[in-house]
Amino acid sequence: MKNTILITGASSGFGRAAVKLFQEQGWNVVATMRSPEKEETLRGLENVALVRLDVTNPESIREAVAEATSRFGRIDVLVNNAGYGTLGALEAATAEVIRRQLDTNLIGVIQVTQAVLPVMRAQRAGVIINVSSVGGRATFPFSSLYHATKFAVEGLTESLQYELNPLGIRLKIVEPGGYKTDFVSRSMDYFGAGGIADYQQAFDRFAGKLETWPLSENIGEVADAIFRAATDGTEQLRYPTDIHGQQLLEARQQMDDVAFKQLMITQTLD
Repeated sequence: MKNTILITGASSGFGRAAVKLFQEQGWNVVATMRSPEKEETLRGLENVALVRLDVTNPESIREAVAEATSRFGRIDVLVNNAGYGTLGALEAATAEVIRRQLDTNLIGVIQVTQAVLPVMRAQRAGVIINVSSVGGRATFPFSSLYHATKFAVEGLTESLQYELNPLGIRLKIVEPGGYKTDFVSRSMDYFGAGGIADYQQAFDRFAGKLETWPLSENIGEVADAIFRAATDGTEQLRYPTDIHGQQLLEARQQMDDVAFKQLMITQTLD
């Protein structure tokens, strides 16, 4: 029997790359996205089901999981990949911006996981992979809402091991660094300094640094890390994907809080 994987946020970037990789490896793939009718790249691939799923809509989540199990009979791996970033001074964030960031990156992960867990419990087997970020363990300026969600996803995933490992369900965290995806364009919500002069100069400096920040084009690294997490059969929890991200995380581990803050100020604001 073929293994089945359900991937959220499969219309672009890491999610789409993961769909292609698992399909090439002979898996059944439930590629979920908000608008599957617009998807052309993945349409027609053997054993790939394009399914509508909006992680901010509980009914959409329930319907997608039901469709996945109806079509393939089981869900062996869940990849919570859907997400986006916000960029700006916390004081300038509207209630709508705050809620959307939390609903997509954190509440969505929780609710999709809740919907899939009955399937995995019945199987007494499964792997849940949450796509976090190096931003789940190290921070950048003007990204507090985004980091709040990714730090939370890291804690959520680590804690879930205790209740789900005894049921045969393993937990994994994939931690990408900077890649050239829609994340920094279509999927990024720039609300900036919100017209508050005290933040404007620093935000402009940071935004300028971002424009020249080195981003990897090797999105396949992240798909490969997701595949390893899904198939290695180990209790390894975290999977950093790229050398620059790994270097940042190593620096965070080795430095105290003040030293790391100064390093990031030098690299992103000076």
